Amino acid sequence: MSASRSTTPCGRPARAPTPWWSRSQATTSPRRTCTATRRCRGGSQGESPSCSTSPSSGTAGQRPPPDYACVSNNSYCVNATVEQSGYALRLGYVCKCSEHYEGNPYIANGCKDIDECKFPDLYYCSSNGICKNRLGGYDCPCKPGTKGDGKLGHCVEKFPLVAKVIVGTTGCVFVIVVMSFIFLLRKEKKKTKEFFEKNGGPTLAKAKIIKLFKKEELMPILKDSNFIGKGNFGAVYKGNLGNEVVAVKKTINGDLLENEQFANEVIIQSQVIHRNIVRLIGCCLEVDTPLLVYEFLSNGSLHDILHSKGKKPLNLDIRLSIAAQSADGLAYMHSKTNTKILHGDVKPANILLDDKFVPKISDFGISRLIARDKQHTAKVIGDMSYMDPVYLQSGLLTEKSDVYSFGVVLLELISRKKAIDSDNNSIVNDFLEAHRRGERATELFDSEIAVAEDLELLQNLAGMAVECLNLDVDRRPAMTDIANRLLIMKESRNS
Repeated sequence: MSASRSTTPCGRPARAPTPWWSRSQATTSPRRTCTATRRCRGGSQGESPSCSTSPSSGTAGQRPPPDYACVSNNSYCVNATVEQSGYALRLGYVCKCSEHYEGNPYIANGCKDIDECKFPDLYYCSSNGICKNRLGGYDCPCKPGTKGDGKLGHCVEKFPLVAKVIVGTTGCVFVIVVMSFIFLLRKEKKKTKEFFEKNGGPTLAKAKIIKLFKKEELMPILKDSNFIGKGNFGAVYKGNLGNEVVAVKKTINGDLLENEQFANEVIIQSQVIHRNIVRLIGCCLEVDTPLLVYEFLSNGSLHDILHSKGKKPLNLDIRLSIAAQSADGLAYMHSKTNTKILHGDVKPANILLDDKFVPKISDFGISRLIARDKQHTAKVIGDMSYMDPVYLQSGLLTEKSDVYSFGVVLLELISRKKAIDSDNNSIVNDFLEAHRRGERATELFDSEIAVAEDLELLQNLAGMAVECLNLDVDRRPAMTDIANRLLIMKESRNS
């Protein structure tokens, strides 16, 4: 019998099977063959073994026959045929390793995983991909910054050139912004330090008797919505520091008082503790013009009470109490502190009232330290309507300058008229003229309080005011004298 050429599923020539009758018992081959009458492994007598009798073609859970040849994991069976003398004869099956495995499928664990990454010619992976071996195959993910399928050669950049340009430009701008911010921050810190030293910060820091606020604590208060008033020496804002309502004054003429002079005045003011003087809580020196923090008084200023459009009723007892207590506060500043303090700008706008109409003297805008011979000033600063004419001429600020200004305030209290009205009429001139003629000033008194039983008291108050307005400063009474006389008037009225 002549054997013809046989082939396998892989396309290789199959070796002609050795006739069973000429094969010795010791001969073994990875390809089992048989004839129609040969009992082969995987089949029964008279039955040709084939993949139809193997587990790969059997029902689920079918156990392989005891003599099944494909014993390695990751292997499978392939039917083998051979042509002999013009007719086909099924000889059996051969075993092969599964795809991506190689080795001997006829022995246990004979099929080993192929490392496809070692054979780039057989297993393609794009140059923009990263070959990664795994059991039963391989992966080719694209490199970072690219996307697609490396096996198909479709790895493209995630960010095109335009996007890179945009990202790069944005990054450069960000770096520039950060560097600029750091530069400005350092510059601001340097400027803050310079302001602190210029405004006498080291002197106040050593004194340790007043709170020094950081700029960041007070700047949120300096908003237009918190603005409550403006005087000759600064704008005032209302705000909260912790649980306390405060008034923050932003000084305008920051060049008036500098360095140790300003620091010493702040120290003196912080040591003034009197029920009729606004309490200075602290200050901020880290800005060009210092910020002063005072207690807040809810009823505003005496000027607002006397002259606002919606005038509140103000009886004589309240007016007399305001005059007496304001005079007591000024007298304390002039003679009862360790260092004499001059106000320099006494006027209704600088007399604040709490919710019970208790007055408190505020705004020591141009007070000077007498001990340092600073009572002379080249500039006359303050409200001209209340200014002492002698001070205007000489530039010499004394306690009698405050006395003159208080006399004008006293006239406003009893007349409820501004020192100089819109027609440029002066109540000082009106009262002085009446005094010069020896007439009673009844018609000048506020009609709300000008009742018959109080006219004598009002005339006495007018006479006291005229004494304060004397152009001979030596003949003006001292504030202590005025305070005592007003106190006596108040007590006699209450008795």
